[in-house]
Amino acid sequence: MNKLIVTGAANGIGRATVEKAIQAGYFVIAADKDAEGLRALNSRYGVDVLETHVADFSDNAVIKGFIAQVYERHATVYGLVNNAGIYHGKSVYAYTDEQVDEILNVNLKALVYLSKDFAEREMKHEAPRSIVNIASVAGEVGSCDALYGATKAAVIGLTKANAWNFAPFVRVNAVSPALIHETAIYDTIPEYRRAEYARQEILKDPILPSGVAEVIVLLIGESLRHMTGKVIAVDNGAYPR
Repeated sequence: MNKLIVTGAANGIGRATVEKAIQAGYFVIAADKDAEGLRALNSRYGVDVLETHVADFSDNAVIKGFIAQVYERHATVYGLVNNAGIYHGKSVYAYTDEQVDEILNVNLKALVYLSKDFAEREMKHEAPRSIVNIASVAGEVGSCDALYGATKAAVIGLTKANAWNFAPFVRVNAVSPALIHETAIYDTIPEYRRAEYARQEILKDPILPSGVAEVIVLLIGESLRHMTGKVIAVDNGAYPR
């Protein structure tokens, strides 16, 4: 049974990814700062397929120590899904210094350390491994939340660079969702921005976390073993065109 780390695992896309991955036969190591959300996952799935960690990826010590903590219990891990993220939906002028540091840590710095620490341990096995980063169309076309857009643009750049850095054994790809319904973020997106997404979508079935999770699990697996350094849009055809 291949093992898969999923961050931001308690809600939204992360929770859906945990569920889809377990259905696909993975053992999932799920991390989130939402202890109650992780308890809900534990109540649904047993220890044979799920291990949970309460982890706040805004904390530098957690960012730098999390992968080492995982490898104290596991000799090898097949894949990593860097999903944890923050979105405030507000002007750059409204950010405090603390919030700037927080979003940079969660949305970008955590990916830097988790990815390199995972790859460093797994490349020695000289066997196929996989990382999927969660970007956003905001990283490609901009965002009303400048810090969110900037971090997601950086995730895209990091994905492409690490595809080179970690080759030939660790593939690195990104999923770039547009407007995702039924998430905590949805209600914080300004109404005019939600209307813009809806206007540009050429497929009208609302994108749900489960739909994004299906793409993540497909991309992490061996069926797409010839793809690396790619950004896969899940956007109902909205961006970019």
